[in-house]
Amino acid sequence: MASMQPPSASSSPRFCNTGSFMRMPRMDDPTGMDFAVFGIPFDTGSSYRTGSRFGPSAIRHISSMIKPNNVIFEVNILNELTGGDFGDVNIVPGYIEPSYAAIAQFMQPLLDAGAVPLGLGGDHAVTLAELRAVAAKHGKVSLLHFDSHLDLNESVFGQPYNHGTPFRRALEEGLIDPATSIQLGMRGSLYDPDDFKIAADLGFKVLPAHIMREMGLPAVIEAIQQRVGDTKVFLTFDIDFVDPAYAPGTGTPEVGGFTSWEVLSMVRALKHLNYVGFDIVEVMPGIDQAELTAYLAANIGFEFLSILAFQKKNGLR
Repeated sequence: MASMQPPSASSSPRFCNTGSFMRMPRMDDPTGMDFAVFGIPFDTGSSYRTGSRFGPSAIRHISSMIKPNNVIFEVNILNELTGGDFGDVNIVPGYIEPSYAAIAQFMQPLLDAGAVPLGLGGDHAVTLAELRAVAAKHGKVSLLHFDSHLDLNESVFGQPYNHGTPFRRALEEGLIDPATSIQLGMRGSLYDPDDFKIAADLGFKVLPAHIMREMGLPAVIEAIQQRVGDTKVFLTFDIDFVDPAYAPGTGTPEVGGFTSWEVLSMVRALKHLNYVGFDIVEVMPGIDQAELTAYLAANIGFEFLSILAFQKKNGLR
C-alpha cells in the first residue's frame, strides 16, 4: 500500500503546497501544458518586513473567487489553454543560494515542456533564479518590470543576493537584455539621488511613476511596446507597484502608486507581447487587510493567463 504520510518538514517546509490557484487541478507532469502556475514561498531576501513566504498560499486561497471567463478578452482560459498548479518549490528557509538552485531545478522541466511559467512569490530576490531558468531555455530575454524600486543595487548589507539586487545580478549574468528592457513605477525617497541615472547607464529604460503620470497611460503602453518589440519577454510584477491604499500587504510600500484598475488596464493593453514567463512577488498576507493585496495579485495572475488564452485563440501563440 502506498504511503499516505505527509511530507517531512525537513525537506518540504510547512508553508509549501497549500491549495491551488483558482482551484485548478494540482499537476505533476508538464507535458503538453500551455502554462504552469507554481509557488516560490521564499522571503530570506527581504530587507525590512518578512512574511512573503506565505504569499503563494494567500494568493491561492483568495483566487478561489476568480472564475475562468475573461469578458474583456472574450476567452475562457481553461477552454483555450491546458495547464494547472504545479505546487511549490521546496525552498531552503534561510539559505538563498540553495533556494535559487531549487527554483531553477523546479522550473527546468516546465520550460522544457513548453509551458509558460507563472511564479507566485515570495520576495523579489526569487526572480533572479527564475531568470536563470528562463535564459537557460530561451537565451537572453527582455525584462518588463513593474515595481516601486529598481532592484539594481550592487549589494545590500554587503551581500550580492537580496530582493534589492536581482536585476543587477541578472544583467551581470547575461540573463536579460537591458536595451529591450523597461522598468516602470519607481518612486519614493532614495539614498542615492543618481539611482535613475545609474539604471540608464546600465542600459535600462526607466519610467518613474511621476513621469508615467505626465505621459499618460496610453503613451506608457506605447513606450513599452516600442522598447520590447517582438523579443521574448519576462514580466515581473512587484505588488508594491500598486499604491498601498489598494495593496497594503507588502514589505516595502511606497505611496503615490497606481490603482488596481490602472494596473489591470495596463496589463491588458500589453496583450501582444511575446511572453516566456511571469511572476508576482512581495505579497505579505500577515499585514494584508481583507485580503486586498492577495486578491489583486490573484487577479493580475488571471490576466496574465488570459493574455496567453487570447494569444492562442487568435493564432498569436
